[in-house]
Amino acid sequence: MSAPHSKPLPGLRKIIHVDMDAFYASVEQRDNPALRGRPVAVGGSSKRGVVAAASYEARKFGVRSAMPSVTAARQCPDLIFVKPRFDVYRAVSQQIRAIFHEVADAVEPLSLDEAYLDVSSDKGGFGSATATARHIRARIREVTGLTASAGVSTNKLIAKLASDQNKPDGLTIVPPGQEAAFVQTLSVRRLHGVGPVTAGRLEAMGLHSVASLAACPREELAKEFKSSADWLLAMAHGIDERPVREDRQRKSLGAERTFETDLTEPEELHRALAMINDAVWERSERGGDGPARTVTLKLKFADFRQITRSRTTEQTVHDRATLDRLSAELLDAELPPPLGIRLMGVTLSGFAVQEAEPVEDLPLFAGA
Repeated sequence: MSAPHSKPLPGLRKIIHVDMDAFYASVEQRDNPALRGRPVAVGGSSKRGVVAAASYEARKFGVRSAMPSVTAARQCPDLIFVKPRFDVYRAVSQQIRAIFHEVADAVEPLSLDEAYLDVSSDKGGFGSATATARHIRARIREVTGLTASAGVSTNKLIAKLASDQNKPDGLTIVPPGQEAAFVQTLSVRRLHGVGPVTAGRLEAMGLHSVASLAACPREELAKEFKSSADWLLAMAHGIDERPVREDRQRKSLGAERTFETDLTEPEELHRALAMINDAVWERSERGGDGPARTVTLKLKFADFRQITRSRTTEQTVHDRATLDRLSAELLDAELPPPLGIRLMGVTLSGFAVQEAEPVEDLPLFAGA
């Protein structure tokens, strides 16, 4: 895409979103030459758990993160499962963040492998955000041996969407004034904060593309989404005024799974719980939020009645075994269930610094 205007408008921000390419799997392939060019899944095993990350070779077979390992192995019989090494991933992430801080006014990490950067002041002296992004990607390759994709624009929404456009190892620039034209080529499911539920409601109104959302009268949208109509329309026009914030922390993180058939047997419910905990713990390790103090179990029954049960501990949930024990105790207290269970979810909360992140924005499991 074309480069940004050489003379930006006064006060115009320059935002870069950097996303490492298949980060966990790429680290494993970097460190083990025998894995290079092979389909690799980090996390899980051929019989249980969920995939934390998949190499691009595995993605060609439809293997994705948060996919049950059994499904992944079925889709890619030659898939190689590798145990996660979060200590290594964190160390590499620290190297990458050091590169960010060399050139950015503010860095907002989203996880170990992606971040927003505000480079409006040209701290690095490269002359443009595009040149800064090229430098960052080159430095990451030089220091870590890994590739990263980046998106450059005037706000976080467009920069993040742009970074997804040319993966892996790509750079996409959306110049000032082109934000709306860019975002309106996409599906509403690509918009920030639009999870499966919101997307379904939009599509039920006939709004499948961002262009159709942008053309929808506010009054019509407000009937369904109330005050959120303004937020949706702003995104549909490429507008996002959120600042890049240092030291972003979540209030909670979690995952949930909707079952193809309602579950009633304790053994199958505990198997489902273990799979959900795989995803929750991977998110916890990946996000670097630190240990939580509260575990919450959510159950939705066949009649759509929903309950939540929580346990807060004096000691933190510092390892996977503690998460498994506390969540299993919460589940056992509800067994046998009065009706079949159609959905189960687990959430960690009670971090030191808190800021809400709805479970809908996390990887969900629908009919897996």
